[in-house]
Amino acid sequence: MPEAGFVRRLIIAISLLAFEGNASATVDEAIAKAMEAMEPYAKQGYLVRDDQWGGDLGVKQQQAIPHTLFKGNDYWFAVGTDIDSAHITIHIYDNRGRLMENDFWQHGRFAGAHIVPPATGTYYIIVEIASSPAERTHWAMVYGYK
Repeated sequence: MPEAGFVRRLIIAISLLAFEGNASATVDEAIAKAMEAMEPYAKQGYLVRDDQWGGDLGVKQQQAIPHTLFKGNDYWFAVGTDIDSAHITIHIYDNRGRLMENDFWQHGRFAGAHIVPPATGTYYIIVEIASSPAERTHWAMVYGYK
């Protein structure tokens, strides 16, 4: 029956499109949550960049994001996840592996780290999913500076 094969392929194609739509929605939600975490700093005059980083991580997995920071600037980095009950952390290290943030907070699916770099150079922003009910958790990071 050629029609049965066509119907099966059509159902598979529709299922894949629905899955891709859901995956995109979770990344979009993580970006929206990261922007929500950044709102208080934008109100304080931090210029929020359009740059966004993200992906998905398993529990206790980390993602290192190298970023050039400039002496004299004041930075806030914020992360968010697409899962309400997940816990995410963010920390900032220098190129020698020393913890460099001036302030840090973590509230469930949101976290933030603040740094006024003592020198211009490459710093490493480390994002970790501390806990989550999901096997993989989508996350996103944004930042602002002044």
